[in-house]
Amino acid sequence: MERTKDTLYYEYGQKEIEYLKKKDKKLGAAIDRIGMIKRGIVPDPFTALVSSIVAQQISSKAADTVWNRLCQLLGNITPESIAAAELSEIQACGMSLRKAGYIKGAAEAATIGRIDFNNLHTLSDEAVIKLLSSLNGVGVWTAEMLLIFSLCRPDVVSYKDLAICRGMMNLYGLKELPREKFEKYRKRYSPYGTVASLYLWALSVE
Repeated sequence: MERTKDTLYYEYGQKEIEYLKKKDKKLGAAIDRIGMIKRGIVPDPFTALVSSIVAQQISSKAADTVWNRLCQLLGNITPESIAAAELSEIQACGMSLRKAGYIKGAAEAATIGRIDFNNLHTLSDEAVIKLLSSLNGVGVWTAEMLLIFSLCRPDVVSYKDLAICRGMMNLYGLKELPREKFEKYRKRYSPYGTVASLYLWALSVE
């Protein structure tokens, strides 16, 4: 998601940190050890969605290569520029025909008004997830990542994200993470779950 020329970052500060430290001593100790985390955001929701589709099931390095080719092909990533491109041209940027079809489908949903990307910020988290996951190739996880890295929603902790789950297991010394236990911690972090997610990602590789 950090592929913009002038990278913007998810903003948080002492208020969120102090709340999480008060609610969870183990997470608090990890926050003190790791320090502030910078994660890039993509303010335009449509661009962010296409970026997420590109990145599905491939490495970050491969995703960067495909994204740069797509930007060279289209100039600006907009519903109109994607609608004007041939499916084969999008595929030739280095993705499967199916994934290129998902991107074309998202552009079509925007151009015919089925999804108003400029209006997503007015919807609840649940409504955004429901709307976006109605698109082919867009699941709950992709919608949740858009909530964080485009709409900057404050309370998103994704059970569909393997790294977040791994970070949680590392933090609390768990061998498995049933949904009920995940929900217990997620509620503890609320209303600043997104900041907790940033630290859980960092903890997933320790």
